[in-house]
Amino acid sequence: MKKKILALIFLFTAFLTVTGCARLQSSDSWPRIEKDKTVVVGLDDSFVPMGFREKSGALAGFDIDLARAVFKLYGVKVSFQPIDWSMKETELRNQTIDLIWNGYSVTPERKKQVTFTAPYLENHQVLVTMTKYNVNGFKGMKGKTLGVQTGSSGASALDQNPKLLKQYIDNQTPVLYDTFNEAFLDLSAGRIQGIFMDEVYARYYIAHQKDPKAYQVYEDKGFGYENFAAGMRKSDVTLKNKIDAGFKTLEKNGTMAKLKAKWFGNDAK
Repeated sequence: MKKKILALIFLFTAFLTVTGCARLQSSDSWPRIEKDKTVVVGLDDSFVPMGFREKSGALAGFDIDLARAVFKLYGVKVSFQPIDWSMKETELRNQTIDLIWNGYSVTPERKKQVTFTAPYLENHQVLVTMTKYNVNGFKGMKGKTLGVQTGSSGASALDQNPKLLKQYIDNQTPVLYDTFNEAFLDLSAGRIQGIFMDEVYARYYIAHQKDPKAYQVYEDKGFGYENFAAGMRKSDVTLKNKIDAGFKTLEKNGTMAKLKAKWFGNDAK
């Protein structure tokens, strides 16, 4: 009897292993997603304004709204799965998630591991100032104080392209902040006259102020830009095509523009 039980356990375990491997080796996730009416999106739920937790604990953000809008076209529900962002490609490879969608920048290194959708948003490094300071562009920061977030893309870009902005600021050295919120408080109080930062956050912050016109945003193409897109397994050709088609539909029916205006104001790209 014990031998029979052990044999059954062995066969059942083997079955689970085979079916599990078959799922992991599946060449196309779309039939399963379409059947289950659910797609799993991995995200860092602290990335304002792309995907983050509101005070109530509810998920919000541009990427949250966009993903839901795309899959609503196919009658598919989006299940958002918070993940360790440093393990995002591993989570995708192990099929814990179906998509990485959270301000995910397209880079040559990442292209080796995942397939990207068409880009849906550009992120630039921009100079944010207030109208009352009469800065009028990067050269207008001559002798004035600039703030940047410690370890941010803006801080790196400032150092890598000193002739575009850094050479003009007071002592050619920015004031470092732990958060952009702290920098905005000092900007409003006049302790600094500009912030160099991610455009997506800048547009979001300004769009949600009582007087958005009190702020000015400047950019220089010399700093370049990064594209945001959703990432998936290289085998998921159908899923990519469905999302790309969804983007085109949302562009045509005005939904994409409405979402960008909602989160970033009417000047978003």
